[in-house]
Amino acid sequence: MTDELDLFEEQEDRTERPRRDRRRLKLAVLGTVLLLIIGGGAYYGWRQLSGIGDYDDFAGSGESDVVFEVKPGDSTGDIGNRLHDQGIVASSRAFVAAAEDDSKVRAVQPGYYVMRTKSSGQAAVSKITDEQSRVGNLQIRAGTQLDDIAAGQNVTAGVLTLIAKASCAELNGTKTCVSVEDLRKVAETADLTALGVPEWAVADANRAPEPRRRLEGLVMPDVYEVKPGTSAEEVWQKLLADSSARMQAAGMPAIADATGFTPYQVLTMGSLVQREAVSADFSKVSRVTYNRLAQGMKLEYDSTVNYVLDRPAILTKPEDRAKAGPYNTYANLGLPPTPIAAVSKEALEAASKPADGAWVFFVRCEKNGLSCFANTFEEHKANVKRAQDNGAYN
Repeated sequence: MTDELDLFEEQEDRTERPRRDRRRLKLAVLGTVLLLIIGGGAYYGWRQLSGIGDYDDFAGSGESDVVFEVKPGDSTGDIGNRLHDQGIVASSRAFVAAAEDDSKVRAVQPGYYVMRTKSSGQAAVSKITDEQSRVGNLQIRAGTQLDDIAAGQNVTAGVLTLIAKASCAELNGTKTCVSVEDLRKVAETADLTALGVPEWAVADANRAPEPRRRLEGLVMPDVYEVKPGTSAEEVWQKLLADSSARMQAAGMPAIADATGFTPYQVLTMGSLVQREAVSADFSKVSRVTYNRLAQGMKLEYDSTVNYVLDRPAILTKPEDRAKAGPYNTYANLGLPPTPIAAVSKEALEAASKPADGAWVFFVRCEKNGLSCFANTFEEHKANVKRAQDNGAYN
């Protein structure tokens, strides 16, 4: 009986052993497959993160023109992602890979660029680093007024002309520009609050004696970006919003709190300082302005007379000073009704913090633009003679 039992168990063991071997083999195969899957996935992920491997890319230089914006703080990857989003490149990686061999990409500045849809990564890099692709760059210098200024045959472009030029770009063979006329119409007729004029300036700007002068002085000197293809109203809205932010950074409107004047009046005084003096004399000319206003004297600034004549001259003619008008500070007491030019941060600071002094006269007496200041008219006459002798007074 025992022998039969042993024989049975021996037969059962011989039958079970192949089954166990097959299970072990299956488990080994399954484990190997899983390891291959996991390893392959890890390698794929590493390859994608490291940028190794294939990526989508268009061929050629592209199809149609579009305006693309590089934003402040953009990395090469950020630019590549948005180029892909706008259909300019097939993938961000196509642009980034091509940019790795071109150091000029790191020098690309924030602003607007004319690019082409469905460009290869290499073509997109070449396009965005081409100086001719940059559009919409607007530079407003301190002292620039809305309208052009003529000096004989030479014409200095005003803010309106500069904006119009910056708005131009050629897209698919067609030039897109906002005209000076359209910009002027919006400036004269649009709701100033909706246009983005700071709240502290709206009421005073609306009281401008001529609608065309409502926005004078409200665009600070700086570098701006104008997107080609946008309307005159959109251009003004963005420009005034950007300028308002710069004015806030310069302390407006709070810098007027201790002056006894409104923020708009301080802005207007700043524009007089800007046009009457070189920067070294800003705070002194500001003091002359304060002193004359306090003493009930007419300002008698040639810059205000020349402002309506669109002239850059230092001096005025007797017949011009005799003309009636709200900007004639030889004929009227007080400040002119609006600023007369774009006001720099330095001129604003001088208008809010004038130098200490009793001066009520000044004249440009040096060829480098510096002025001589006086407390009395006799002193002033001596300074005028000095200016004439120096050839600085014509």
